[in-house]
Amino acid sequence: MTPTVPWSVVLFDLDGTITDSAPGITSTLSHTLEEMGRPIPSPAELLAFVGPPILDGFAALGLDLEQSHEALALYRARYSTIGAYDSSVYAGMAETIRAVADAGIPIALATSKPESQARRILEHYGLDDNFVFIGGASEDETRSEKADVIAHVLENLRARHVDTSRPVMVGDRIHDVEGAMVHGLPVVFASWGYGSEAEQAGTIAAAADPAELRDILLGGVRAAA
Repeated sequence: MTPTVPWSVVLFDLDGTITDSAPGITSTLSHTLEEMGRPIPSPAELLAFVGPPILDGFAALGLDLEQSHEALALYRARYSTIGAYDSSVYAGMAETIRAVADAGIPIALATSKPESQARRILEHYGLDDNFVFIGGASEDETRSEKADVIAHVLENLRARHVDTSRPVMVGDRIHDVEGAMVHGLPVVFASWGYGSEAEQAGTIAAAADPAELRDILLGGVRAAA
């Protein structure tokens, strides 16, 4: 009997879903704003930066476009060498990713982090070989909104002849939910991440931990007879 899988492809967010990246992001943001002589928000306010496109966060702090790009350059210079690796993979997440891949379901990444940076992080944690495609923001941030990233990922999956007829998105913020909905993707919410309960609205399920996520994603798999 051929195994039956519930999804034809799974798209994963990175920050707050696969990795607890808040320490590196918030410390890099604090350093960036300090370098620019800007007030440093509270830890709770800094946490709101984790997940959404970073230029949106700078705009929310009152930086104009020129200042935001200055901040982006400072941020990336430090984050690429220090902040990116001040993170950890959530307990059980590596096992869930490998279980989904081993079940024959293609996996892709869809993150608002720059694509090259996301690839280095997955390589650092030895997870990159589980992914058919690693998609993220463009280096110039013209592609950073989650809906645009998802469109980019789906296009590249189809170019690789991956079946995208039954996709699902896994993420932890409202940006993941809203971006997926633009393309008609159902969303499983990663409740261990940085999003609030209110951000779960419109999702098909919420997983309390990576083990529960594995059960949700593999719920329709039957062992081969």
